[in-house]
Formats: sequence, C-alpha cells, structure tokens
Amino acid sequence: MLDAIDYKILDSLQKNCRQSVSEIGDQVGLSPSATHRRIGILEKNDVIEHYAARLNGRKLGYAMTFFVEVSLESQSEAVLAAFEKAALARPEVLECYLTTGSADYLIKVAAPDTESYEQIYKRIIAALPHVNRIQSSLVMKTVKRWTGYPARPV
Repeated sequence: MLDAIDYKILDSLQKNCRQSVSEIGDQVGLSPSATHRRIGILEKNDVIEHYAARLNGRKLGYAMTFFVEVSLESQSEAVLAAFEKAALARPEVLECYLTTGSADYLIKVAAPDTESYEQIYKRIIAALPHVNRIQSSLVMKTVKRWTGYPARPV
C-alpha cells in the first residue's frame, strides 16, 4: 500500500529521475537512506518499472507523428497474439494498445515526412498479420505530452 510520501517520491522521480536520492529526500522530508530504501521497495514491487530519457523526436528528424487504428480479420486469441508479437518486433511501432471501439488496436508511429510514413504504412503496418483495415490520423500539434501519472495523496 502506497502512502503520501511514496506518491511524493514517485512524482519527483517522474519529473526528473536523474536527481540524487538526497535531493528527492529533501523534497519529501526524508533522510537519503530512508528515501533510498523506499525507492528500492517501489522498484522491487514494480511500481517503478523503468528509468528512461525522453527524447525530442523533432530534433531526431521525426517531424510527423501518426496515430493508426488497425482492425483485424478476427478477434480470436491466436490472431490477436500473432498481431501483437509482430507489432512488438517492429521498432517503427512506438506504442501499441489493444482498444475497444471501432478498431482493435491503436498504434503510434513517427516519421520524418509523409513519404517515409507511406513506406511504413505499406511495408510495416499493412504487412502485420491479419490486418483488415487501417485508418491513419496525422498529429497536427501536440497540446499536452504525457509526463507521468498524477501523484495521488492517500
């Protein structure tokens, strides 16, 4: 069970996971050793799954982002599993979600330009197993980018 201090630690780490344990401890009112112990427990319990850098896609040459709705031929367990396995193997698929609604999956893809996306569409997405329908949407502007889950007090 997480308490208010755990949520403060998680909020601090989501904002900047490169800060020292001492800095986090100062923010939440704990000693460095107590903070380190709590972070270790959060990691052990998979509340903290991974540490990563958030990169700027535009500066890496990915000027365009697309959300792609994919519908499959069927929703049998074997068909879903085959699609998911293939999607996981493609680095072009940045994110992939099984969804409810008109499509089975929502995929996020980045590309330098429309010609590059056309190749991803034809050679990658359309080639995934059991694809029946594809609907793409170009992101015109990112209004809010995901930065983490909201910290909730107990």
